[in-house]
Amino acid sequence: MTQADNPAQGAQMEFRGRMSYGDYLHLEKVLDAQEPLSTAHDELLFIIQHQTSELWMKLAIHEIRSAIVAIREDRLQPAFKMLTRVARIFEQLNSAWDVLRTMTPSEYTQFRDSLGQSSGFQSYQYRAIEFLAGNRNNALLKPHAHRPEVLGKLEDILAAPSLYDEALLLLARQGFDVGVDATRMDWRETRQESAAVLLAWRDIYRAPEEHWMLYELAEKLVDFEDYFRRWRFNHVTTVERIIGLKRGTGGTSGVSYLRKMLEVELFPELWKVRTEL
Repeated sequence: MTQADNPAQGAQMEFRGRMSYGDYLHLEKVLDAQEPLSTAHDELLFIIQHQTSELWMKLAIHEIRSAIVAIREDRLQPAFKMLTRVARIFEQLNSAWDVLRTMTPSEYTQFRDSLGQSSGFQSYQYRAIEFLAGNRNNALLKPHAHRPEVLGKLEDILAAPSLYDEALLLLARQGFDVGVDATRMDWRETRQESAAVLLAWRDIYRAPEEHWMLYELAEKLVDFEDYFRRWRFNHVTTVERIIGLKRGTGGTSGVSYLRKMLEVELFPELWKVRTEL
């Protein structure tokens, strides 16, 4: 028999005492983590959709944290790569909604009561992404108060500059007037939009060839928020398609709450500068 007849010829077949694919990825843990609470066919889809989303968000958090450090250290090229990856992660998360939307309202009602009060609103990784990006609201710590280790992680994020804070501090180091954002120290508080920051970004966008690295950083941030907004929009659409205007399992107003979230801007001056050009 030739190798053409047996494409696996030469492949390792014996793994006693060796690391296999499943060992490296701890697949038994991953694949045993789905425990439907009903007999409904579609509950497995619902669980896997949310578990895989949390895995992608874990990677997004890793990349955003690393980008924050890189910007702080004036290492912009690695930061660009990391932010590009974050945008692509949210592109992947967007595609996942297409799978979930194959579940009809009738199918969801077969297991919705099994969810109890659990809700995506309680995802601490999603909260971490918003906090890391710059959308900070201390009131949203409350759903995590029952888990001190999680609360501590979120508190640590709030105690340090966000991704956008670091971008503005970089502008200040490069000689741009960013107003109070150059000296702000209370990172926990929600940042207010700034006319000075808007003018700084306007100067960068009007002369990109003179400020290419800052111009590129701005576009990487916008790219990230663009995909993030699409994810939020697809979330709203999917929820409305499946449960209509009913309240969410976690007690939120459901679709109306999610629609309000569409109005939140992570990097407001970067969107408003387009009108100024």
